Amino acid sequence: MITYEDGRLRALAEDGRWPELLAAYRQGRAAAVAEAGEEAAAALTAPLGHLIAYAAPPELAVRLFDRDGGAGTAAGVADHDAGPLWEVLATRHSWLRLAPLLGPAPVRRLVAHTRALLGEDLGYGAEPDPEGVPLRLEPWEAAGWDEAARVREYLPGGGARSALLTLPASREGLGEVELPPLAGQPGDRPDGPRVARALAGLGALAPWAQTVCVRGRAPAAAALLARDRRVVGGYLPFALAYPALVRAAAVGRAQGCAHGRLGLWRALAAMAGAAGSHGVDGRGAPGGQGEADAVDTADRGEVNALVARMRCFTWQEPSAGLHHLHVALEDPVGGVAWAVSGSQEL
Repeated sequence: MITYEDGRLRALAEDGRWPELLAAYRQGRAAAVAEAGEEAAAALTAPLGHLIAYAAPPELAVRLFDRDGGAGTAAGVADHDAGPLWEVLATRHSWLRLAPLLGPAPVRRLVAHTRALLGEDLGYGAEPDPEGVPLRLEPWEAAGWDEAARVREYLPGGGARSALLTLPASREGLGEVELPPLAGQPGDRPDGPRVARALAGLGALAPWAQTVCVRGRAPAAAALLARDRRVVGGYLPFALAYPALVRAAAVGRAQGCAHGRLGLWRALAAMAGAAGSHGVDGRGAPGGQGEADAVDTADRGEVNALVARMRCFTWQEPSAGLHHLHVALEDPVGGVAWAVSGSQEL
């Protein structure tokens, strides 16, 4: 296994001999791919990849992802140690430094959105996002959390620090709430392609959680997932729920917070579309295109309008893992509410 603790590699790093370290990474990764397969190779070489992404000059660090070294030598978007190698790289250098150097489109996109999460405005000069997600944070995205806590803080020799995913984080501002009776009529569960895409987007954020959608208000959605009818809960601004929803996608080391931001915008675009498509069942797609085949491109104005009117309800569960998320998102215009609830131990 190639690790930073290898004396020879540590000496090369201390001497700044990055081309030799990159060559060692590529040689080791290709050999491991041939012997054990792509997934095993990514794990075996990730510690050295982390070191290069963290400490090497950007002109060399970006070459971790280039395929000019031959088959099996390049890191992909899933290569990770304490976190994805592309996220390590993105925390170390500005987009101005990285943009002329980064090649592979999937890595380039994730790095760009990581830089946006870190407060950089890429709205001018960067290629537009293929799904229309803005390359700078909207005010409601920036309002709920400190810049320093938006992405993992990576350490030079490996490892990272990150905030725990907890929503709600405490009982502060919450009170005893009686949830409504469980919805029992078939019409209480809206369907349609846009609703399905919104649920899929929320489910992708936290695959360890359950998701539901109902006609009605947020507590009705919460009632489908909460363990008890009487809970400690309450409403909070969407801006305060946003950080937990983004972090949910980055609970595992293979994904970064850029995955969470993109996934949440995808879900919000579907929610906004459901509200504006003459009913949440999604019938009547224009231009003869079936909505099952449509792709929700994020309309910034529609998403901002949805967030402005969104009502968010959160509640506590009697037993929750160190990562937990219990929130229902209500769109009063569309008359529907989505809920996400689950917990996970470290």
